[in-house]
Amino acid sequence: MKFIPLFKVHDMRKALYHYTEILDFEVTCLDDNEHSLVVDIGHGGMEMQLTTIENDRLYGSVVYVFVDDVDTLFKKFLDRGLDISTKSDSPVHLAPINQTWGRREFYVTDDDGNTLRYCQYIT
Repeated sequence: MKFIPLFKVHDMRKALYHYTEILDFEVTCLDDNEHSLVVDIGHGGMEMQLTTIENDRLYGSVVYVFVDDVDTLFKKFLDRGLDISTKSDSPVHLAPINQTWGRREFYVTDDDGNTLRYCQYIT
């Protein structure tokens, strides 16, 4: 069994820039581009799809992404232009934090309300 999340986006061009230029994803289907209605992207063993054709109420998906080092990854994303200014009221969007449930996490939310929650277990 495989789990592949589907994120609804308004603007495929902006979404592709966000996921591929800032967050390390790659387009995995050679025929997909900014004009495609559905684009397959991946990173490492992860796969997901972006779409502009689903029901309007589909906005706002959340996916947890387990990584080895959230601090290094967060810095890399900031260096690439990740804009955290729109989330000044959300500490977990501004920097990695230790959660009470035993994970260190930071969140990245795209313009369409889809959130990747990057996390690692605290040992």
